[in-house]
Amino acid sequence: MPDFPNIILYAIPFFILAMLLELYVTTKHQIKSYEGKDAFSSIAMGLGNVVLGFASKALVLLLFFLVYDNFRLFTLPITWWSFALLFFADDFSYYWFHRISHECRIFWASHVVHHSSQHYNLSTALRQTWSGGFYTFIFWLWLPLLGFHPAMILLQMSISLLYQFWIHTEAIDKMPKWFEAIFNTPSHHRVHHGSNPIYLDRNHAGILIIWDKLFGTFQPELKEEKVKYGLVKNIETYNPVKIAFLEWWNMGKDALGGKKSFKHRINYFFKPPGWKHDGSGKISDDLRKEWMNSVSDERSQS
Repeated sequence: MPDFPNIILYAIPFFILAMLLELYVTTKHQIKSYEGKDAFSSIAMGLGNVVLGFASKALVLLLFFLVYDNFRLFTLPITWWSFALLFFADDFSYYWFHRISHECRIFWASHVVHHSSQHYNLSTALRQTWSGGFYTFIFWLWLPLLGFHPAMILLQMSISLLYQFWIHTEAIDKMPKWFEAIFNTPSHHRVHHGSNPIYLDRNHAGILIIWDKLFGTFQPELKEEKVKYGLVKNIETYNPVKIAFLEWWNMGKDALGGKKSFKHRINYFFKPPGWKHDGSGKISDDLRKEWMNSVSDERSQS
């Protein structure tokens, strides 16, 4: 077992210093990105994620080793070129995990935590799930099957998470064009956190924005459409426990309550957020189409 460090724990002092610096910069430029209760809720969610992460990572490591020891197709050495391959493989896995987390409600139930803040700052990056670590690892199971060592995979997943910390800010407008073309940036990720119809379910990238461009989910930040952060229907609570589990409760009520067929009950777990069995719900594609039609009508009348 390679002795890789837990870089997330080592990064905690950096997180604190970076948030203090961001608070200073945004206050100086009169950018109101922080709100006390909201920031403390995000930090509490992050601390809970770290604590529960010891259990979830133990489970993930066990399952990765189960696949690696018994079913791997190749044995890839722990060296620079295998880490280079893993960088792309992990980022590809993250894209699909992230995209499905917006398109399938049982994954959204844990991921919604990260989108529940109506503010956008470095503390928002810490607003992490308490439940997702126990099942979202399935998107990475193909990596030990290929022959990547489980310790390598967990290290690269941590590197990806660290990268994504700095993009949760309004203190940076745009990076150089070549950087914006290849990498995920604050501008790209602000779009992802927007509840504006045109921004819904866009820019799922981890490190490389190229996946969104390749698979048709890229949306640039528009100067004429200021990002409105949060959810289509905000949860209006600072309670970390409610933030962590409210969507699980709502999904359970939708699936198990009322009179509906077994198929419809199952669909409440696997259809996109907003879906209703009676056709009364609206998913992000519906909201986006309505918005685009209204904009088109306004332009035709002007």
